Amino acid sequence: MPQTPAATPNFRTELATQLADLIPEAIADGKVDVEKLKELLDGDAADSSERFGLFWPGKKRALRAAQEPTTATLRPDFKNSKDWDTTKNVFIEGDNLEVLKILQKHYHAKIKLIYIDPPYNTGKDFVYPDNYREGLQTYLEYTGQLSEEGKPKSSNAKNSAENPQYHSAWLSMMYPRLKLARNLLTEDGVILISINDVEQAQLRRLCDEVFGESNLISQFVWLNEGNVDQQSKVKGVHEYVLAYARNASKFARPSVIDPNITEDSKLFKDVIENSITKNGPANPASTVELPIGFPANFTSGAIAKRDDAFPHVLDEVVVAEGSVSAPARVRSGWSSRNLLDLFIRNGCVPIEDGEGRETWFELRDTGAIYMMKRRSDEQGHVLSVLRNLGTTKQNSSLLASWGLKFSYPKPVGLIEYLVSVFTKPKEEAVVLDFFSGSATTAHAVMAANLRDGGNRVHLQVQLPEPVEGGSGATIADLARRRIAAAAEAVSSSRRDQLQTDAADRVDVGFRSYRLADTNFSKWKVSSDVDRTTLEQHLFDLRESSSDDDASADDLLSEILLKQGYSLTEQIAPVDVAGLNLRSVGDGIVLAYLNEHVKPALEQLRAVADEDPQRLIVLEDAFQGDDELKTNLAQLCKSRGIELWTA
Repeated sequence: MPQTPAATPNFRTELATQLADLIPEAIADGKVDVEKLKELLDGDAADSSERFGLFWPGKKRALRAAQEPTTATLRPDFKNSKDWDTTKNVFIEGDNLEVLKILQKHYHAKIKLIYIDPPYNTGKDFVYPDNYREGLQTYLEYTGQLSEEGKPKSSNAKNSAENPQYHSAWLSMMYPRLKLARNLLTEDGVILISINDVEQAQLRRLCDEVFGESNLISQFVWLNEGNVDQQSKVKGVHEYVLAYARNASKFARPSVIDPNITEDSKLFKDVIENSITKNGPANPASTVELPIGFPANFTSGAIAKRDDAFPHVLDEVVVAEGSVSAPARVRSGWSSRNLLDLFIRNGCVPIEDGEGRETWFELRDTGAIYMMKRRSDEQGHVLSVLRNLGTTKQNSSLLASWGLKFSYPKPVGLIEYLVSVFTKPKEEAVVLDFFSGSATTAHAVMAANLRDGGNRVHLQVQLPEPVEGGSGATIADLARRRIAAAAEAVSSSRRDQLQTDAADRVDVGFRSYRLADTNFSKWKVSSDVDRTTLEQHLFDLRESSSDDDASADDLLSEILLKQGYSLTEQIAPVDVAGLNLRSVGDGIVLAYLNEHVKPALEQLRAVADEDPQRLIVLEDAFQGDDELKTNLAQLCKSRGIELWTA
């Protein structure tokens, strides 16, 4: 009878096991004989006295942090979720190091794209110093230091004279997280990391080590319009996005999307736009009447009459719900008048050529008419310089309009462009961001799905860092509010004229979880516990091995995670022969989680008659009745049902 594992995998033990299978002669007395291993590798082993690499104080400890198992779990947070029963998106509140370990079981090699915007180590951002013995306690710690007033202060002072190891502290924070993140990527998956000049050099070498130098795709330069605070005598107008593949040989050519766009057209990342409002001898002025339904790139407003500059607005143009609401005339010189007339005669439906490329027109709030062209993926190249993808200032303004305040949030356009480049719409790619911050990645995934009808899902992880000002709110609270506000904006959007029902099909919900200690008392004790503590722990287990405060949903979520199921399984309560169970995946798994009521054998027979593939029963539900447990095991064996305990 298999038992649910208490903790995440021990990567050191697993690695040693793999070596034992591959090179048994290198194992002596159950341990790896390093000298024998060097002898077997002979000329392929590096000379430890002279070798190239990245080294810093604390590196070995950081590696152990990635390898150390955790018994932590994720508790469902129904109150802060949206569309729990139907969504495939997930938001997790907690320390990302612990969460990345928890995700290893199910999400191993299943994440297509990871985007992270980690702390830049500028002296204002804090670095999370991981307490490797008590990982769950660290997610409320900011630095390893406190001021004289007892308030946290930055542990990564930019002045190296004040803190000569601030590079080392930052690398120790990043190293274990990147090691764990690599395990989650698919064979053709990609990780994207935003960074600035302060740690760019160190991050590049670190990623070369973790992902392999040959797996570097590009070091993108993002032109940020100088909106990021950089303490330098030269004004910085750029940052970087490092892109590494899990396996460059399996990585497909990225989708080609023209980056020369404006923030106004952020829902059309694969679109080239050109103003056709021109005047001159080659384009004599003429009048065009914009019909009801002519698309605009703004939701509502009015453009007043004018004749002092082209285009002349002969009638007030009124826009409502993203399109012209009453016929209006405009006059100008048009570079593509014939196509514009065809578009209007065609009922303002995009014009498609023989190669599937589409052309349509949009009104801007200046009165200009823009011609939009969607080109095929086979054209052009992905450029290493990212420009015209929005600014942090623009995103800050958008968030402020929703009542949210964040410092230097990455623009939606930048992340949406990267998501569109490195994932395909129909592949149901999982996009992970474990430094979620303002949740721009979640917003960008929804926007990308609206634009191209994609099925991508997002998975966000954010530390519950208290917001400055003493409001009691955390960054995680604000991030959830931002996702909800972005979902409302996406749901009401009508910018994509090619797919009028796209907004109805976009998954704008999310399941919310919180990092928590295990719900099972028997799993809480580490292997190095002292004798007195262990004796007390065993005494406490006489009555119950699970927390009384844990709900059935809490217990089931932990069991499913540790058995390798996803965070978005379909779960429902069911009643079978008077037993209250949880059904997973429409009855594929049935779980009995009440340790206080011992089921009768006839009740368990009725459960087996439901023919689940797997049955999960709490160990304490048998209440020491070994005969009942044995009978159930034989019953399940005869029916081909996997019986698991926890």
